[in-house]
Amino acid sequence: MAGRHSRTRIFSSPAGIAATAAVGVALAVGGTVGAVQLTSGSGQSGQAALDFTPTTAGSPTPGSPSASPSASATATPSVTASPSATRSPQAASRAKARTASPKPTPKPKKTTAAAKVLDSGSCGASFYSDGQLTANGESFNPNELTAAHKTLPFNTKVRVTNPSNGKSVVVRINDRGPFIDGRCLDLSRAAFATIASVDVGALTVRYEVLG
Repeated sequence: MAGRHSRTRIFSSPAGIAATAAVGVALAVGGTVGAVQLTSGSGQSGQAALDFTPTTAGSPTPGSPSASPSASATATPSVTASPSATRSPQAASRAKARTASPKPTPKPKKTTAAAKVLDSGSCGASFYSDGQLTANGESFNPNELTAAHKTLPFNTKVRVTNPSNGKSVVVRINDRGPFIDGRCLDLSRAAFATIASVDVGALTVRYEVLG
């Protein structure tokens, strides 16, 4: 309301006075601020006058019918744009450079200590394959790697090498012989065939007595 003005209405009956009072209360509740004066009309019984005088010119209170719709209306909530799809950052563990899985460390091979050579020399060697008992009481087996010697203890290991081709075989002494001059070893057929052809019959070998 931009100006200040007064309005006076005169009601002559008690019902009019009550109605006027109700209107004043409604206006006061609706937002109009003013002073209501009830005066008796001069010379007229039962008449009353209402003076509506706004005390201040201000903005209407919320809920007033005269309030501007723009003032009482709730602001339309702004639509928030949906977030654009983004890829989550790669996990740190996946971002690391990949390396080949370590290969298992091979276990070291067990090595046996080299047998100690107690004696060595060269002599003639032959072979035999007849089935018979050996000097230590075993049954002779031409397919086993055994040999006969004149003096070496039984079960002594001897490495026999053919110097012409470098082939060698380790035999176990379990018999006595040979009883031919120039020969010191009589090998089983299998042991002789390992280092030379059995067609040779006899050859000079190098021997090493192993401890």
